[in-house]
Amino acid sequence: MYSVKRNLSLFAVLLFSSALLAQPKKVVADKIAAVVGDRIILQSDIKNSVADMVRRGETLPPNAECMIMEQAVVSKVMMLQAEKDSLPVTDEDVEADLDNRIRSYINQFGTQEAVEEIAGKTIYQIKDDARESVKEQKLAAAMQRKIVENVRITPVEVKAWFDKIPKDSLPFYESELEIGQIVLYPKASRDLEQYIVGEMNNYRRQIELKLTTFEQIAKRVSEDPGSKDRGGQYQLNRTEKTWDPVFLSTAFRLKEGEISSPVKSKFGFHIIQMVQRNGDDAIVRHILRIPPVTAEEIDQAKRKLDTVRSKVIAGTMTFNEAATKYSDEESAKYTGAYLTNRDGSTFVTIDQLDKEMVGVLSKLSPGDFSMPVAFENEQGKKGVRIIHLKSRSAPHRMNLKDDYSKIAQFALEEKKSKVMERWIQNKLTTYYVNIDSATAEECPQLKKYSVAN
Repeated sequence: MYSVKRNLSLFAVLLFSSALLAQPKKVVADKIAAVVGDRIILQSDIKNSVADMVRRGETLPPNAECMIMEQAVVSKVMMLQAEKDSLPVTDEDVEADLDNRIRSYINQFGTQEAVEEIAGKTIYQIKDDARESVKEQKLAAAMQRKIVENVRITPVEVKAWFDKIPKDSLPFYESELEIGQIVLYPKASRDLEQYIVGEMNNYRRQIELKLTTFEQIAKRVSEDPGSKDRGGQYQLNRTEKTWDPVFLSTAFRLKEGEISSPVKSKFGFHIIQMVQRNGDDAIVRHILRIPPVTAEEIDQAKRKLDTVRSKVIAGTMTFNEAATKYSDEESAKYTGAYLTNRDGSTFVTIDQLDKEMVGVLSKLSPGDFSMPVAFENEQGKKGVRIIHLKSRSAPHRMNLKDDYSKIAQFALEEKKSKVMERWIQNKLTTYYVNIDSATAEECPQLKKYSVAN
């Protein structure tokens, strides 16, 4: 069955990727593969999308070109209807999306120059080439949301969906866990912080006296694994919310070539150099130093968390309340104390956890709270945490008792997909759709779209 939601999303990604990084050698002689309303679909777009899947090392599905072609036709119909219904997608929305995607590629490849070299065109040209496909994606997505926004699923429908699955085809699930944590990151002593500030001022003097370069020092001493190998370099945008506000505001106060005094963010101490600025976009370099935490600070954090644990066990405070009040993990303030999966579920598998947590969990039963334990996060920052094992499922075949929420989500997605398919079939008669005869011959599933009325 054609999954509209999944395949529309894939088509949008492929279109943007093709517009962004397609090399000239991929492009075949242009040929109109289909016409939908007053919009055309080029054979070169379909070929380039397939080539991009190969470039990324993805396994091509059977009849990949036919699948992408079908997605393109559906996307055009939904976009045209979204325009007719005046769904709100502004030029500002499109530009913001383009900027976010460009920044993700810059982070992936290291610099703006690297992206431009790979693409064979400037950032301005990349955005210009991708703008129409991004707007189409956003319009189609807005139309899709409108079509399915009121679709709901009942328990009876969930059971009926589950009962249709052959028993020998039910998926097998590994053990899943619900895990909460309350984390404290002890602060280093004032003396150690002052020592780090002194060292960073010394780095700054060395650079200004041209005894060394910013990049050389960053590669040698910076404690930021994300930029150390690039000499501390990052691409920034003033409007991005993912950056520490102190870091961002300090960077954008600098003139090109200027180096900041040491500043303290939630990650540690930085000196920042403005390399290049263009409005709200900038390229900067930074050096990060994290003041070391001693055993004394770790012990103080353990004592504080031990008190918090006692309150939770005594029932004077729930675990979520304690996490909101005491945890230094920002996510605890917004999504709660419990770890989440990629799909937003609070059920995680053991392979998604750090080794130290796995060791603690091996000694806990469902409902237990660990004693405060020291650990080190992915950035090498030392902390202390208590861990709550809320539940642990045994490995099992899918069943309604253990997996109702998952089954309900699968059933809901299928119901939405069917609603989408009915909508598309009804709307096809209201739009001119003409598939090139050679393309239709190669892809028989496209004949149902070619109404050409």
